[in-house]
Amino acid sequence: MPKVVDLTVTPDGEYLISIFLDKEIRILHLGTNAERVISEKHPITSISVSGDGKFFIVNLNSQEIHMWDVAGTWKKPMKYTGHKQCKYVIRSCFGGLNSTFIASGSENSEVYIWNTRSSKPIEVLSGHTLTVNCVSWNPKRPQMLASASDDHTIRIWGPSL
Repeated sequence: MPKVVDLTVTPDGEYLISIFLDKEIRILHLGTNAERVISEKHPITSISVSGDGKFFIVNLNSQEIHMWDVAGTWKKPMKYTGHKQCKYVIRSCFGGLNSTFIASGSENSEVYIWNTRSSKPIEVLSGHTLTVNCVSWNPKRPQMLASASDDHTIRIWGPSL
């Protein structure tokens, strides 16, 4: 049985998206059992699906995040660069107003934010002292983001409360 690295289900419960053997994305339609496979060239460490279930992002050890559409109409992914990721699992997510942003941690102790329409970060947040492994947007306050780091801290980013 192939190793499953990570998986997620779209919010509508229609699709199961999983990462197999580090470089293979499998998208299974749960109603029809139709499956689509996407191969990446570099190892994938994590996956996250958008709130509307139309897109998903994968973090790659090549220092890129790729965004794919769940429906399978895209032949190539949108690519996001700027963060550092070579050897650790870094988790990214969709969020912000109307989920039009992507946030990711980084091995250089910073948090990176992209608009989904641009491959370069629009913001880099400094404050941690070691690798930032995980980020999460607040679903009720789209300007608020949390990050967790190997420095044993969780930081809350956004306007003053």
